[in-house]
Amino acid sequence: MQIRDRIVVVTGAAAGIGKSLGGVCLARGARHVVLADIDGDRISRVATELGPAATGVCCDVASESDVQGLIAATLAAQGTIDILISNAGVTAKGGLDCTNEQWQRIWEINVMSRVYAARAVVPHMLEQGSGCLVHTASAAGLLTEIGSAPYSVTKHADLAFAEWLSVQYGRSGIQVACVCPLGVETDMLDESDPVHRFLYLQSITAEAAAVAVVDGIEAEEFLILPHPDVLEFFRRKASDYSGWLRGMQRLHQKFSGPNAEKRI
Repeated sequence: MQIRDRIVVVTGAAAGIGKSLGGVCLARGARHVVLADIDGDRISRVATELGPAATGVCCDVASESDVQGLIAATLAAQGTIDILISNAGVTAKGGLDCTNEQWQRIWEINVMSRVYAARAVVPHMLEQGSGCLVHTASAAGLLTEIGSAPYSVTKHADLAFAEWLSVQYGRSGIQVACVCPLGVETDMLDESDPVHRFLYLQSITAEAAAVAVVDGIEAEEFLILPHPDVLEFFRRKASDYSGWLRGMQRLHQKFSGPNAEKRI
């Protein structure tokens, strides 16, 4: 699907990849971009910076009623939604020590927000005979995340739901894409974390990631990889799962040992 003259909705758009997506979509000729974020003041400022073809909406994607309101308000104002980019996401450090509350919060934002968005917009897209759903997941969804069990698990689920949507609706005019980057220079990249500092060595800007997303949408790709190396990592995992796990175990040991700071 081409971006030109389309109505685009982006969640998690007050900063990072989401904010950059707003600018890139407008630069490619989008008719209007609706930017949603839980930080109402910040998203209003971002929309103002982008100009009259952008609207900022306060929306908590963990609330199904908020997501339904976002879709309904956009349809009322713009008449259609061509592309919905479910970009909002959070992370949490830790594994078995993560609390049930941390697991629930990250599940609601990284996974259920995608379910809420699809429930709200797919009937409209089916009626108009076209549309595009994009999930911003992570390379962690194809591989794993050392140091964060909730992030890894929810990004796997995000990818799995995108796959299901593609199978279910791909022959009904709905294009589906899933974005799986490595390190991107956003607030989620924590330089105090040894794993994140390793990712920072190959990190790209949010602008570069947004360009890759828009290019992938226009090329009608399902798997959008702003870091091309991720495809080779994924192939290695698929061809020798046990060997890949052993390699990841060694990498985990490297990052968690007493000299982790010196090894990066």
